[in-house]
Amino acid sequence: MLVPFLIMLREGLEAALIVGIIASYLRQTGRGAWMPAVWIGIFLAAALALLLGAGLQFASAEFPQRQQELFEAVVGFLAVGVLTWMVLWMRRAARGMRHELNQALDQAFRAGRRHTYALIAMVFLAVAREGLESIFFLLAVFQQSRNAHAPLGALLGLGVAVVLGLALYRGSLRLPLGHFFRATGLFILLVAAGLFAGSVRALHEAGLWNHAQQVVFDLSDLLPLDTPLGSLFSGIFGYQPAPTVSEVTAYVGYLLIALWLLRPRPASRVTPAAHARPERA
Repeated sequence: MLVPFLIMLREGLEAALIVGIIASYLRQTGRGAWMPAVWIGIFLAAALALLLGAGLQFASAEFPQRQQELFEAVVGFLAVGVLTWMVLWMRRAARGMRHELNQALDQAFRAGRRHTYALIAMVFLAVAREGLESIFFLLAVFQQSRNAHAPLGALLGLGVAVVLGLALYRGSLRLPLGHFFRATGLFILLVAAGLFAGSVRALHEAGLWNHAQQVVFDLSDLLPLDTPLGSLFSGIFGYQPAPTVSEVTAYVGYLLIALWLLRPRPASRVTPAAHARPERA
């Protein structure tokens, strides 16, 4: 329940921030009458995400067991890729997001009669991206965790994100968003590592990966999956009491690569000569 809650909280808050920036721009520039176009974009994006999620879920239920394992692996790998991209993108784009959105809105309103469609498309694409990311995450988490409380956690996370987004828009709440996205980003990378290892396991169960299947350690007696703690670790971090060499390698290898990509980058130094003015003849 915790993983779907945090995923939807982060994704919903990202979408709420983007919509809030657009709504603030419209209000500050005297274009508040265009808010219905924003709502149209939001509803269209939500409908697309729900239809795609329902379609994938119903389609996977009709697959035979082997194809279901393959589908689970493919969805898991896609979710890991999108999760990683999301964390890296938010780290790079957070600072200049407001400026870039304001520029895009200026261009949209300079488009003459087509600015309504441009505004709807902008909101639709922004919210649809977050919605489609969430769909892949939730499908992967639901398929690997099988927790009955996971949908409830996703709904609670989305509800909290909407409330926080409204509070941020109205100015009654000040959140350290940089620290929030940094902390949730590290947590999501741990979740993604578990999904990646689980996808490798699903490939083995589908008969497509049979290498390095030696068991590294066995904690079945110490921490089985049917205990509350084992179930919690399995749902959050993809814990398995008897992981294989390929699963451990996938988990650790993904974390090392992801943390390397997220390493602090040194600020580029500009030499004094770069600021020196050329001498006149």
